[in-house]
Amino acid sequence: MAAALMTINLERGMPTVEQAQRRLIGELARSRAAGAEAVKLIHGYGSSGVGGKLRIGVRQSLAARKRQGAIKGFVPGEDWDIFQAESRLFLEACPELSRDQDLGRGNAGITLVLL
Repeated sequence: MAAALMTINLERGMPTVEQAQRRLIGELARSRAAGAEAVKLIHGYGSSGVGGKLRIGVRQSLAARKRQGAIKGFVPGEDWDIFQAESRLFLEACPELSRDQDLGRGNAGITLVLL
């Protein structure tokens, strides 16, 4: 049985935004093919302390993929909390997410994706 949740580190290798966006598309397809229900993306917050280009670019790609119907939705790490309505929908769809160590921590360096 495949894991309901897969983790993808988009920071690895210090890619450009374009490289990370291309990798994101491939990794989401692989995760879906492997039977994952959700994906935790690690993209970092950015060394400048004001939100890095990688985080912004990845989230822009996710917004486009949601509009296209390629993903069900995504929750930024800073909103990944049981008190957020979108997060609760994710937890209902994929109960394994309730064990995620970043739940409730306000980690802006991650994003959760519901496939």
